[in-house]
Amino acid sequence: MFRGVGTAIVTPFKNGELDLESYERLVRYQLENGVNALIVLGTTGESPTVNEDEREKLVSRTLEIVDGKIPVIVGAGTNSTEKTLKLVKQAEKLGANGVLVVTPYYNKPTQEGLYQHYKYISERTDLGIVVYNVPGRTGVNVLPETAARIAADLKNVVGIKEANPDIDQIDRTVSLTKQARSDFMVWSGNDDRTFYLLCAGGDGVISVVSNVAPKQMVELCTEYFNGNLEKSREIHRKLRPLMKALFVETNPIPVKAALNLMGFIENELRLPLVPASEKTMELLRNVLKESGLL
Repeated sequence: MFRGVGTAIVTPFKNGELDLESYERLVRYQLENGVNALIVLGTTGESPTVNEDEREKLVSRTLEIVDGKIPVIVGAGTNSTEKTLKLVKQAEKLGANGVLVVTPYYNKPTQEGLYQHYKYISERTDLGIVVYNVPGRTGVNVLPETAARIAADLKNVVGIKEANPDIDQIDRTVSLTKQARSDFMVWSGNDDRTFYLLCAGGDGVISVVSNVAPKQMVELCTEYFNGNLEKSREIHRKLRPLMKALFVETNPIPVKAALNLMGFIENELRLPLVPASEKTMELLRNVLKESGLL
């Protein structure tokens, strides 16, 4: 699917509606700075509050702007297998390159249930599927053994976005899935774990930070892939204040605030999310200035 940086892009709003003009400017910023993929309507894209018609507009516009230059992956996960399949088929019809399917949340399936969920979907689409493991949001954790089983059996499941902060689990997931299938990809779902996942043998990051600093995140991965470990570590350390600042409130609240300060979008979210506090705005302003982004 891709190796390096996939930006989990925000969804800009203006006066309660999609702001496609600002969105286009942001997508072009990503392309100009060399990101390797775009992930539309993930958590960062506020997917729970975007309706079906808006989804179609956003995905279609993304595909038009990108024009085949990089993969476009669409968030399609829900806690209903049938509803998830419906969103997957919509993405397929629109021409997306793949789908990001979060583990079913709230109803907390077993490991067998997780496997059967992805199996059911994989048998009904030709799109590449990315498993999204984010136990801090969903209440369920894809164990390394389950990830390896999925990798071995479900050939159009192309990889996993691993947003579990447990470094040991990340290491085991990379090791077991690569043993099961050499072309199975593992991306970090946490920006501040990207460098460590690369060192464990992973393939990059599905990033929030790259909304704001795409060039720097691409360089972090590129330097590592080119064998420049020290340079990659140096970039990681320079980015750490920004990585931390963009998660002081629930994502995507801080990243939207940062993009607003940079002049890309309105600082508007849909309830139940609300704009960043003044304290967070001041923190972001200072970090962006120190990072040379403002």
